[in-house]
Amino acid sequence: MNRYPDLQGKAVLITGGATGIGEALVRAFHGAGARVGFLDLDRECGARLSAELGERVAFEAADLRDLDALPQAIDRLRAKTGPFGVLVNNAARDDRHTIDEVTPAYWRERFATNIDHQFFAAQAVYRDMIGLGGGAILCMGSTSYMQSKDSFAAYKTAKSAVVGLTRALARELGPHNIRVNCLIPGWIMTERQIEMWLTPESEAELMRQQCIKRRLVPEDMAGPALFLASEMSAAMTAQTMIVDGGWV
Repeated sequence: MNRYPDLQGKAVLITGGATGIGEALVRAFHGAGARVGFLDLDRECGARLSAELGERVAFEAADLRDLDALPQAIDRLRAKTGPFGVLVNNAARDDRHTIDEVTPAYWRERFATNIDHQFFAAQAVYRDMIGLGGGAILCMGSTSYMQSKDSFAAYKTAKSAVVGLTRALARELGPHNIRVNCLIPGWIMTERQIEMWLTPESEAELMRQQCIKRRLVPEDMAGPALFLASEMSAAMTAQTMIVDGGWV
């Protein structure tokens, strides 16, 4: 992790950091020497991870769908970490659904869960980055919208919109030396994915399609995230990086 010296001591905000990919990112940025503040709805797992890592880590339990409370939760973390130079918009939830199961309320909730908070978290921290002379924002997408394999249209539509949000933010914030990129994972085998969606048949099909013939794990997202957050990618913005083992 020490190959990114500019991350040492930098304050990093990660949403959805208590489990899965988010947990791997919290651990990776902490290992790189950053001061990490993370948000998650899962109070128990978040508190456990924060206590384990100890120094340079702060946790706030928050429901990111509550956009009025989100800036306040970020303010509480900022008071512990200092102004944020990096934002990783990781939080999401990929519940499956069919066209007949979607109501207007469910559709709005899926967008609140998967994209709305990405914009408002960026809005809450970009002035920090201006004050620091620049910064990096990572918006997490999904390969799901690139495939016609499954349905769950509300999730796929929200995740496809992350690419547009990334490019819009990159254009507006670029003059302030704030870079915005989209990091798109493939099927990452978190505990939740294994418990809820993985079957012998779906894994066999995945292995037929991936170029890399192994399960991708949350830690596979750490290196790309560190790179995009660091000055090693200082000339990259408005870009989309896919990390899926060659699936799509």
